[in-house]
Amino acid sequence: MKILVVEDDCDVANFVAKGLTEQGYGVDIATDGRNGLFLATGEPYDAIVLDRMLPIMDGLTVLEALRKSGSGVPVLLLSALSDVNERIRGLRAGSDDYLTKPFAFQELLVRLEVLLRRGQGSARIETVLRVADLELDLLARSVRRQGRVIELQPREFQLLAFFMRHLGQVVTRTILLEGVWNYHFDPQTNVIDVHVSRLRQKIDRGFPACLLQTIRGAGYTLRAPD
Repeated sequence: MKILVVEDDCDVANFVAKGLTEQGYGVDIATDGRNGLFLATGEPYDAIVLDRMLPIMDGLTVLEALRKSGSGVPVLLLSALSDVNERIRGLRAGSDDYLTKPFAFQELLVRLEVLLRRGQGSARIETVLRVADLELDLLARSVRRQGRVIELQPREFQLLAFFMRHLGQVVTRTILLEGVWNYHFDPQTNVIDVHVSRLRQKIDRGFPACLLQTIRGAGYTLRAPD
């Protein structure tokens, strides 16, 4: 699942993005309302975390424009304004929930999960991802293959969750930098190659089928064996 975070405070934006990425979500960040609206109306997001006070175009204007475009994507509005009238304005403008600053990340996460669950009707939020005999539990933060426990470092866990959420897709270095490391530039290092190599050794070595594959000149893909 992919979340858009529209927040001009870089510390808050990076804090939220880091936490969501650690939970296996793909995250994009916009730092002003105009760019946020551009991304929100041009990309398919599962939910949006939208700040109330934004430069160029404020959060309520973004929200109203988004709803006028016909988008029904769940929106969690963030604001330092805790007055009840402000909360009412936000909800009437089209937000699905309202969270005042400062907030605990765990509360934001739970509120997002509720919105995602609503957006999927009666469908349950996936907390266990499976590919062939590989299983990743997002809540328990555990990985098993053929019942054998595989110990992963936090970044390796995030990387595997990202691959499993994009099963069968060729994932480029740029996509991994943005989706897992939250870099919007290439640091010109081999950090991705190193982490993918370590992850492959842990989930594939000693098992009959290789799930994580390198697509020469393109990127990587996680695929179930034929």
